[in-house]
Amino acid sequence: MTPQAGVAAPPVRDLATAPSSDGGLDSAPRLATRLAAPAAGWTVEVDAIVVGSGIAGLTAALELRTRVPRVLLVTKDRLGSGSTVWAQGGIAAALDPEDSPAAHLQDTLVAGVGLCDPRAVEVLVTEGPARVRELVARGAVFDTAPDGQISLTREGGHHADRIAHAGGDATGAEISRALVAQIEAVRDDPGIEVIEHALVLDVLTGPPGPDGRPGAACGVTLHVIGEGQRDGVGAALGKAVVLATGGIGQVFRSSTNPPQATGDGIAAALRAGAVVGDVEFVQFHPTVLWLGAGVKGQLTLVSEAVRGEGALLLDTDGVRFMPDVHPMAELAPRDVVAHAIVRRMADTGADHVWLDARHLGGDFLRRRFPTIHERLLEHGIDLTTDLVPVAPAQHYHSGGVVTDLVGRTSLPGLYAVGEAACTGVHGANRLASNSLLEGLVFAHRAARHITDKVAAGALTRQEPTVRSGSEALVAAASRARVQRLATEGPGVLRSGDCLRRAASGLAGVPTDAHLRHDDGRALAAPQTAEWETTNVHQVASVLTATALARQESRGGHARSDFPERDDEHWRVRLEASLDPDGQLVVRRAPID
Repeated sequence: MTPQAGVAAPPVRDLATAPSSDGGLDSAPRLATRLAAPAAGWTVEVDAIVVGSGIAGLTAALELRTRVPRVLLVTKDRLGSGSTVWAQGGIAAALDPEDSPAAHLQDTLVAGVGLCDPRAVEVLVTEGPARVRELVARGAVFDTAPDGQISLTREGGHHADRIAHAGGDATGAEISRALVAQIEAVRDDPGIEVIEHALVLDVLTGPPGPDGRPGAACGVTLHVIGEGQRDGVGAALGKAVVLATGGIGQVFRSSTNPPQATGDGIAAALRAGAVVGDVEFVQFHPTVLWLGAGVKGQLTLVSEAVRGEGALLLDTDGVRFMPDVHPMAELAPRDVVAHAIVRRMADTGADHVWLDARHLGGDFLRRRFPTIHERLLEHGIDLTTDLVPVAPAQHYHSGGVVTDLVGRTSLPGLYAVGEAACTGVHGANRLASNSLLEGLVFAHRAARHITDKVAAGALTRQEPTVRSGSEALVAAASRARVQRLATEGPGVLRSGDCLRRAASGLAGVPTDAHLRHDDGRALAAPQTAEWETTNVHQVASVLTATALARQESRGGHARSDFPERDDEHWRVRLEASLDPDGQLVVRRAPID
């Protein structure tokens, strides 16, 4: 970051502790560096391990399969069950001759509110069109125009028609289908092994360096549930580990994310010593079906593409309000629309607003949005004739494990791609439909980099050692408490007071449930629900700490006590990591 003329740049400092009077941290949390788990009962050795089977994980595995001798693909549920399959709107790329990567870059930078890494965005927009065409070559069928070219539409924040879609509003499902089919076609290949229904517990690391920090990533421990040759807890050892584990949706009380989105990759990377960044920037989708205050779990998303086609937002008095908020009205960036809805709800005393698509016509809506139409009908709402009640809910996480332009994290041997990664593409707010493209482009880059390093002998496997610090287990019974604290603290609109209450509450959650006893019984035993809840707790703790540290409002981070964007002091990325004892340290990193 270049300081403004006559203005001294803020000092780069650790925020492990800071006075609460200035809105900062009272004390940063101390987190465990490993999960409480049984010793590994089996071991497999491979060259590369890919964790996750969304667009990023499947792409990385397919690219690696023909380039390194042996690849292991681990997925938490079944192939194609992650967040990709739920992506409705589409994938953004400058495919139209009248569009350009430069225009796509500019729209992305604007949406990122000054915190994007321009180099990462340039990679995304210049390589994106070719990667989308490769998807077509791999069997993905996109909707086409009468001339046979891929049909393109527009979403919020874009100034051109560049959103490719499939099945109207089932783009992610179609991409997932095509990539899973490619994996299934080579499943008997001895160069690849797929383990489904497997939760990765921890990233294994080699001997620590002179500073006491963990050595290179050299594999993972994982727990396999169900039938198959491998079950229980085992260890997969490799030269490179690729985390493609998706987002953090289940950290919150309600989300559009599937149940598997418990922040596993981000938490595992943090415990292993990697740096995470932009964690405070959470995207709340403006238009999620509102079914009452007590509804929990994965909610029905009403895609931004509906507004892209001309649907309007009305308050509960029937007044259209977005034209007074932003020049792009309903097509403003998502953070703008979500915050405007929340404020309008407060002004009217309502718990939702209305999405009105009726004027677009029944035939068009049923053809363009068949999946959304059917899902709304399941709740007794007809998109073609009814106003749709909507409100913001957690949708996407713009932060993650900090990587460079080839997916490398700060921990040698560890890579991250997709929503689990912080590439610098999104900055403070993701531009609509850039997420599928990011996963595709950077998974391809990571796989090629691993290939080159393995071939050159620059990636070699170390022997895993036990890290310093403590181990943790949070009882599954605590998850609702953690989710409530995250929702009320680093939710859509934040304040120092609510964030400090959330931080205090999270610090009070027992993290040694396997050691605490009641009537002679442990509160919880190491098992899937407890491991997931521990990850949820750790991610919520880091999210709250970084949201408390950032004293401004920008993109997906909005604070009522610091309502203005502050480029003088906060045009920086907040990066967090654990010291060897598990103390969370938050640092300012300049934006180039």
